[in-house]
Amino acid sequence: MATAQEPFRVSRYIAVGILAAAVFGLSGCSAEVQRGWLPAERDTTNLTPLITDLWVNSWIAALIIGLITWGLIIWCIIAYRRRRKTVGFPRQLSYNLPLEVFYLSIPLMVVGVFFYFTTRDQAIIDTRHENPDVVIDVRGKQWSWDFNYIKEGVHEDPGVQAHLTGEVGARERVPVLYLPVGKKVEFQLNSRDVQHSFWVPAFLQKRDLYPDPTQENRYINIVPSRTGDFDGKCAELCGEYHSEMLFRVKVVSPEEYDAHINELRSQGNLGIRGEEYDRAPGQPRLLDEGQG
Repeated sequence: MATAQEPFRVSRYIAVGILAAAVFGLSGCSAEVQRGWLPAERDTTNLTPLITDLWVNSWIAALIIGLITWGLIIWCIIAYRRRRKTVGFPRQLSYNLPLEVFYLSIPLMVVGVFFYFTTRDQAIIDTRHENPDVVIDVRGKQWSWDFNYIKEGVHEDPGVQAHLTGEVGARERVPVLYLPVGKKVEFQLNSRDVQHSFWVPAFLQKRDLYPDPTQENRYINIVPSRTGDFDGKCAELCGEYHSEMLFRVKVVSPEEYDAHINELRSQGNLGIRGEEYDRAPGQPRLLDEGQG
């Protein structure tokens, strides 16, 4: 027998559903959602279209599978609900071999498709340039970055901790890395002390830096496709000032890049700041910027 509270409960559930749908719909007004929750334009590098397509198509497939699954669950709830005059319990065991094979084979096929496309794209992303135009030796340290231009034989000024306090101009003091647009670039990733992670969100790639030089897969290979300023950061919790371990990437024309390299030479930033500035095991952190 229906109670007086049942209409109220139904109305409450409907109101909650409408509110949830409204929140989800309004969230689509932001620019990030319109880009598929990706912090990059499609043509930022030669690989961002590949990564974007893999991300978006995976979400589309997941949503389709989710809608089918939710639909079947709701259908079962309605079709096999307990009827008002039902007495006792329904049959507790039931076997349907074709249906069970279907339920097993479909998820395996879905996982197989996801695995194939992810493995294929990952292999493309991890392919190294045979003869890169620019090779950057990236060295993370608590809590900043050193950037060495290997082929040019110069380096950026030793990066120092930003100490971001919200004041105007703080962002301008973080280390800056220059890249030429349209050229093959290889980042060689190393750490001077603890584990860090090199991440430029607009490039849609991130890779960890380890103090162990024997670690493999310490490379990122890209071709910047458009000029602009891009923010970078450490994405691995590495100590007290991890949140301030920031840097900027300036993608410029080849002529501007060459001019910057010549400027570094004129400033005396010759040579590579290599392993000699790494922290030895058990050695305390070096505070002086000249020590790395």
